Amino acid sequence: MLRYILLTVGLIVLCLLVWNIGPSNIYEAGSRLGPAALLAVLIPSVIMYVIEAYGWKLVLGPSANAVPFWRLLTIRTAGEVVNMTTPTAYLGGEPLKVYLLKQHHVPITEGAASVVIAKTTLTIAEVFYILVGIVIGLFIVGTGGSAGQTITAAIVSVAVLVCSIGGFVFVQQRGLFASMLSMVKKLGLRIRVLETQEEHLRSIDQTILSFYRHHREAFALSTGVCLFGWLAESLEVFVILSCLGDTASPWSVISIGALAALIKGGTCFIPGSLGAQDAGNLLLLQAFGYSDVTGITFALLRRFREVVWIGVGLVCLALVGKRRLSKDHRADSPS
Repeated sequence: MLRYILLTVGLIVLCLLVWNIGPSNIYEAGSRLGPAALLAVLIPSVIMYVIEAYGWKLVLGPSANAVPFWRLLTIRTAGEVVNMTTPTAYLGGEPLKVYLLKQHHVPITEGAASVVIAKTTLTIAEVFYILVGIVIGLFIVGTGGSAGQTITAAIVSVAVLVCSIGGFVFVQQRGLFASMLSMVKKLGLRIRVLETQEEHLRSIDQTILSFYRHHREAFALSTGVCLFGWLAESLEVFVILSCLGDTASPWSVISIGALAALIKGGTCFIPGSLGAQDAGNLLLLQAFGYSDVTGITFALLRRFREVVWIGVGLVCLALVGKRRLSKDHRADSPS
């Protein structure tokens, strides 16, 4: 019920933003964009998806060679559509990735471990990206007025995020799923699914721990690769502002892209971050000296990109689902 309330409130906020700025002004700004510009807006996100899929492949382990890269990219895209469309802090699609990897004979233990590690490297890269963006933002917009308050809030948010990711890595070192099981038992709860899968969960913990002990170079390389994926967010900022006829320095687009990523992550409890992400992007661009019309058009173009990727993700989900059904049909057919 809360999910639908948040979704409704977010939609109302977005409509109020558009109405306050003026639909005609937004239409005039958007009408200058042709099909070529809309395609250009999508290019950075294509780069981001490809790079992040490669970052995942680096930590997949012995089974990496058994899964073609294009198939891994399809699986990741299918999982991300679940992350984007459900209020699960961008975690809802991770079990789906493990399930789809199993179709390519990747053991669940190995697949689950790779998903956890890949999420960790991606998050560490994001935190570093945001930290760099905040430092640059401090030099560009200063610390006075509303801009300074925005940057201060961002610093506090990142401090919490750094502590969270540090704690997450620490818990993985001690056994992520074992810690979860221990906490559930201490609370006196009985979750049958966890109890029946306890052996598998502890096996995943051992696989994760083994990776951290013996594949530190792969972990560092995956983190570095994912950082380049996040930098594609800044490329998207540059492309959108250029298409809207505005100029931006390389430092500005890095800071805007990083802070936009922070806004999106901080509103993940709202389905699609609807309303909150758009208002945040509007305020962000205002802080960097852009007009209301540019700010809301920027936010709507990012929504356009998300809608396109949701469509692509659904197609990928249908393709991998169809492949699963075909395998099940062949298995059930008499020989």
